[in-house]
Amino acid sequence: MPLLMRKKTKIFVLDTSVLIHDHHAIINFKKHDVAIPITVLEELDKFKLGNDTKNFSAREVIRYIDRLIGNVRLQEWINIEEGLGQLKIVMDLDPKNVNAERVYASSKNDHKIINAALILKEEFPGRSVVLVTKDINLRIKAKALGVPSEDYETGKVYEIKDDLAPTYAIDGVESELIREVFTRGMAEENGVLGSLKKTNGYYILKNGKTSSLVYYNEKENLLERIEKEFVYGIKPKNAEQAFAFHALLNPEIQLVALQGVAGTGKTLLALAAALEQEKKFNQIILARPIVPLSNKEIGFLPGDANDKIGPYMEPLWDNLKFIKSQYGENEKKHKAILEMEENKKIVITPLAFIRGRSLSNIMFIIDEAQNLTPHEVKTIITRAGENTKIVFTGDVHQIDTPYLDEYSNGLAYLIQKIKNQPLFAHVKLEKGERSALANLANDWL
Repeated sequence: MPLLMRKKTKIFVLDTSVLIHDHHAIINFKKHDVAIPITVLEELDKFKLGNDTKNFSAREVIRYIDRLIGNVRLQEWINIEEGLGQLKIVMDLDPKNVNAERVYASSKNDHKIINAALILKEEFPGRSVVLVTKDINLRIKAKALGVPSEDYETGKVYEIKDDLAPTYAIDGVESELIREVFTRGMAEENGVLGSLKKTNGYYILKNGKTSSLVYYNEKENLLERIEKEFVYGIKPKNAEQAFAFHALLNPEIQLVALQGVAGTGKTLLALAAALEQEKKFNQIILARPIVPLSNKEIGFLPGDANDKIGPYMEPLWDNLKFIKSQYGENEKKHKAILEMEENKKIVITPLAFIRGRSLSNIMFIIDEAQNLTPHEVKTIITRAGENTKIVFTGDVHQIDTPYLDEYSNGLAYLIQKIKNQPLFAHVKLEKGERSALANLANDWL
């Protein structure tokens, strides 16, 4: 590329967090150049062993760079792919002017990464050098030293407010239509949904004190009545829970997202629906990503593997225990659950433990899905085989991982990108059903 054109493009310096978040990140900056500090390669080397998603991402990035460079020296700019910019590895050197390690008085990898950006600013004074990182604090520290810094935007969804908070109630519906839904169990959608109409949508049709819960069947263009019925001992306590059960039990819907704050019953409803349909599937799997406290690895915890993962899986076991408690020990369904546990027909496990598994003839429930990256969500769904139903549950406002937020987490990404697809349904559970005290905390704290 001519020198004049090259000056118009930017140099993006990528942090380790970006490459772990998206191992395709190097190719997502169009014609701009990409620089990777040598410190980032060292960190990727530490991450390459293991079965977690971050380990997979580290290996993929290392393989991609190896394929790209061949025998070329990495200190030189090399072409990435046709139509894209160039790539360079920045050595661990001291900038001539501002030095992050001196300013912050410590030799940390974060400071070496800032220094890499400072070196490029000195080497290419006519070009814009931008540090890209998922680490908020690193962005602040870089900006304090005059280095422009931004979050990695690929995969973020911003036009999502309406998708995360769907409108269910439709007032002023003709009473004749509501009466027809009650008597026939269905009615033609004659425009009553207006702009709120969406594939596999759920609504509360209202006229004064009269109301009806309905599901919009786009294939038949029908509004179908929804009843609040017991599902494996659990009866929906509000309209949203009834909607959730309908989506979970509908064989035409193979992908479900249940979103809501703690205590709204997301995981409980998903598990009850799975048990209700246990004859349709070879196995029911409940999984959740492990996000250790203070972001320390699980190996820091005492005991064997079961001891380490036990505390993280306990909430899932609590839901299973609650469903069992709806029946006496001698009742058929109580015994059926015990038998499923013994025969491993129902399994509760960390999400990392199912990597590489085939997901055929399985009801797969992923709890705390807001702690997954968009790439992890896509990986899970693309493993689905025949007769598999996948359910993601979570709260996009309660994220435990440091490099995700309301707009970049996998659950929000899924809801925004897959909306209006015939195999997908999204239900937001609004009302907490644990206790008045739990609702107080959700509303005011």
